[in-house]
Amino acid sequence: MIKAMNTAATGMVAQQMNIDNIANNLSNVNTTGFKKARLEFQDILYQNYRKAGTASATGATVPVSLDIGYGTRAVATARQFSSGSVTVSGNATDLAIGGDGFFQVEMPDGTTAYTRDGSFKLSADGVLVTADGFPVMPTVTIPEDATELSVTIDGQVSVKIIGNETPQQIGQLELARFINPAGLSAVGHNLYTETVASGTPITGIPASEGLGRIDQGALESSNVSVVDEMVNMIMAQRSYEINSKVIQTSDEMSQTTNNIKR
Repeated sequence: MIKAMNTAATGMVAQQMNIDNIANNLSNVNTTGFKKARLEFQDILYQNYRKAGTASATGATVPVSLDIGYGTRAVATARQFSSGSVTVSGNATDLAIGGDGFFQVEMPDGTTAYTRDGSFKLSADGVLVTADGFPVMPTVTIPEDATELSVTIDGQVSVKIIGNETPQQIGQLELARFINPAGLSAVGHNLYTETVASGTPITGIPASEGLGRIDQGALESSNVSVVDEMVNMIMAQRSYEINSKVIQTSDEMSQTTNNIKR
């Protein structure tokens, strides 16, 4: 009976983590560029009473094994980098990536982080930055006398200067992609950092080399589906309840066994 309790307890722990992950997905349903995650599970060790292929008491070969598992455990959070829907904002500094790739952001310690959130702002010096003030790389500085900002699908940044109607190119945006984006480490603030599992970034001009295009005046929405997450939440809840029922039933069976002596 104790084995059943321990096994069911692992199921409850796993489904609690599942609910925690679903809650995070739902809480970020309106977060620009957010990518939903799915919790993955594995079964735990098995106690083997009889191996398949061994000889039985009658000398015949046993076709199947006899083993009992000891529950489940969470092993990975698989982040899904499918594109979210694109919403037109009309803001000149809002940029959406149509396809694969990440914007590059310079962190205060000099390292590079990556994001799909293109809701950029202008700093006091005219530098294109994130909402937290981290500059976009390569650095783009908008002149004080600029009257109009234009970003092409391949990342060319141009402005019109007061007194001159001819656009002047002032910068070139680049995107980065990874052979295994699921291996990136989510660090909050809509940012990811490189890991050994993600591989090194492959940078290039947007709309080339497998990188997505840039759409100005638009933002990529979260790829979280509320309906899917609600279904997952109900399934996790039912699984949690049935595992708790297993513990309750095992306890009742243990009490019955203890009362046999009486």
